[in-house]
Parts: sequence; C-alpha cells; structure tokens
Amino acid sequence: MGFNRKKNKKRARTPQDTTMSLGDHLEELRTRLIYAIIGLVIAVVICLCFGKYIVAFIEKPFIDELGEDAILQSIAPAEGIISYMKIGLIAGVILASPWIFYQLWQFVGAGLYPHEKRYIYKSIPFSAGLFITGALFFIFVIAPKTLKFFVLFNERFLGVKSNFTFANYISFIGMLSLIFGLAFQTPIAIFVLYKTGMVSIADFYRFRKYVIFGIIVVASAVIPGSEPFSLFALVIPMVLLYELGILLCRFSERKKKSKDATE
Repeated sequence: MGFNRKKNKKRARTPQDTTMSLGDHLEELRTRLIYAIIGLVIAVVICLCFGKYIVAFIEKPFIDELGEDAILQSIAPAEGIISYMKIGLIAGVILASPWIFYQLWQFVGAGLYPHEKRYIYKSIPFSAGLFITGALFFIFVIAPKTLKFFVLFNERFLGVKSNFTFANYISFIGMLSLIFGLAFQTPIAIFVLYKTGMVSIADFYRFRKYVIFGIIVVASAVIPGSEPFSLFALVIPMVLLYELGILLCRFSERKKKSKDATE
C-alpha cells in the first residue's frame, strides 16, 4: 500500500486534477482577498506616513496651471483629514497594485489547466505595470490639460476665477487615476482571454463596434460632467489598447503557426 501511495504521488497531473468545486473557488477567493487586503493596508499605512509628499505630487498639475500662488481651499472642518485619508487609500491602491494583481491573477489561474496558468503568471508584471502607467499617464499628461480647459472655460466664457476645493480636487485626480489605471488593463485582459481559449480573434473583431460603444458609455459615466477632453482622453487610449490586445493575439498566433511549421 505504501508503494502504491508513492507511485500515485508521481502520477502526472491530468485536466481532472485541476478541477475545483464551488467550495474550493470560494475558499480560494477568500484567501486571495485576505492577502490582497493585508497588502493594501500595509501600503496605505506607508502612504499615510508620506502623505505630505504625495499631496505635493498630486497638487503639481494644479500649481503648474494656476501658478505658485494657487491654494486649494478646505471649506468644512473635517474636509482636510477626510481628503488626506482618501489620498492615502488611493495612493495605497497604486502602490500595492503589483501585489493586488498578483492575488487576482492567482485566483483566476487556480481554476485553469497547467498549460493555461503560465499565461496568467506571465501577465502579472505587465498587468501591474500597465495599471501604474495608466495612473501616471493621467496625472502627468491628462490632468494638466483638463485643468487648463476648466480654468480657461471659467475665465473666458463665465468670467469666473477658478478656486478649487481640496476635497473636490483630490477626488477628481484620485478617482480618474484609478480609472485610467484600470483602463490600461485592456490588452492584458484580451490576451489572457485569447490564450485561455475563452474568446477567439474573430470574436474580438466581430464585437469591436459593441466594445467601442461600451467604452464611450462607460467613459461618459465615470468622467465628471463628461468633460470633453478627459472623455476623449480616456476613450481614445482604451480603443487603441483594445486594438493592441488584438495585435498581441495575432502576433502570438503567427508565432505559434511558425513554430508548428518548423517542427
């Protein structure tokens, strides 16, 4: 009996071995959520310790546009500390994003076959990198242009001087940074869906017009006041990222066919 047990341990894994029950999936989800939350809490604490520098970093587009004398106002007693905590949370999400995406993809990969899991593992660093890139892209490229649009519109069309509140400005920068970070996940999501066999390249092309329509609807919903520049600045990169995801799939398909032809 001991010999049979030892022999069974060496048995090659089959697709049936990777099958998980609903209970196993829920337990895996619970475990990954706990790990992700622990990592997020640590990152938030770190960001709160360096909150003063993070605030200065976030305020840069505002100061660059309105000048060194520009000051964000706090018009409620608890507004400052609430906004400070919000900054710590948003910055914590960005800082912990590699760890959070690692846990996310580990959960997704738990129910896949071994040959599919390798694509999940390869996508983790790219997923985290694209999230951070998307957030920084908004802060350094989109936010200054958007603020300039708001300021010029207020001054030239309304004759109103722009004097933003601290809470509203933080919400604007923070939430859109997260939205752009998530939007930059598009090519990775497309590539993983293709490599795991869930969606074909033909399907991506067939549903392209519906995807573009969905992108416009979602962008209109998340952009404050559907401000034109920010709206197009989110829609256009998302459409391009969708096309990039398809190109990655086509490149992978050609590489596989080339490899099969040489064997």
